[in-house]
Amino acid sequence: RGEEAALKILNQGGMEASENPSAEEDIIDEDDRAGSDDEETIQRKRLKRETHQSLANETVIVEDETVTETDFLQLTLDIPEKPLFKDEDGGLVIPQEPLVNVLRKFDGVSFGDVLAMQQQSTENSGSNGTIVSKKRRYRLKKLPNYLILHLSRFKRNGFFVEKNPTIVMFPVKNFDLSSYVFPEGGRDKVPTEEEVKGMSTKELKNILIKYDRADLANNAIEKNELLQHCLDFVSTSLPDLLADKYDLVANITHDIPVEVGREGKQRNPLEEGSYRCHVQHKATGQWYEIQDLNVRETMPQLIGVSESYLLIFERKVAA
Repeated sequence: RGEEAALKILNQGGMEASENPSAEEDIIDEDDRAGSDDEETIQRKRLKRETHQSLANETVIVEDETVTETDFLQLTLDIPEKPLFKDEDGGLVIPQEPLVNVLRKFDGVSFGDVLAMQQQSTENSGSNGTIVSKKRRYRLKKLPNYLILHLSRFKRNGFFVEKNPTIVMFPVKNFDLSSYVFPEGGRDKVPTEEEVKGMSTKELKNILIKYDRADLANNAIEKNELLQHCLDFVSTSLPDLLADKYDLVANITHDIPVEVGREGKQRNPLEEGSYRCHVQHKATGQWYEIQDLNVRETMPQLIGVSESYLLIFERKVAA
């Protein structure tokens, strides 16, 4: 309310806001004393000065912070809007964005998803009060063995559904997510060989069970056998596990015909498009592209620059 009143006064007077309010007040006061303006102009300047003072005294911007812990099935990533350019044939030049930029939503620092901006009245002031800004930021405490990333490409704009065609580039192997995880109590350290040898039988079993290798702990009969399992696990698997490194195992893409979007035609991309799936054969490492009953070999370099819609990553030591 106060900002609208100030803008209205500035528009009526045809003046710009000064960067030095105190100097402006001196000029206004000097003009008032000298009688250089008529009565209407003097009243307008005085009202402007009072409005600025009212805004400074009555409006306070605060942030109300609450913490909520929840489990997740998948992480939804918002793809930034980028301008599209047309080539010589009238087709669209698709922009590209690295996956690390899209993942800033979960860096534990960046704010997004503005939930509300409302004004709360106080007891001693009428309609004036405190403006409460509600925003949201995310912090990951732990990642699963299989991580699903959903790239939010579709949104409803009025009566139409629009697709963001931006290509999100991502690595197929050794995708390091350790900078996005904030475990309670800090990140665990890999114990040395001397520390492992000095552990008791119970401690050796606990370290295997903690990292989902209870099968090794339960199958060992003698302590020497259990100790060897722990040494192998700590030296080979545990470093990658603590580093939160992932390999891609499946990718789902959404394609639309080349004609869609040309000549100003408004069509639903969900009705016009089709889906393709990329999966890796674990035994041979060969990637395949599957669409309906059509299966053909493909290269991993082509998967990382496709219009991905759903990404499925596997932790390196989960296999």
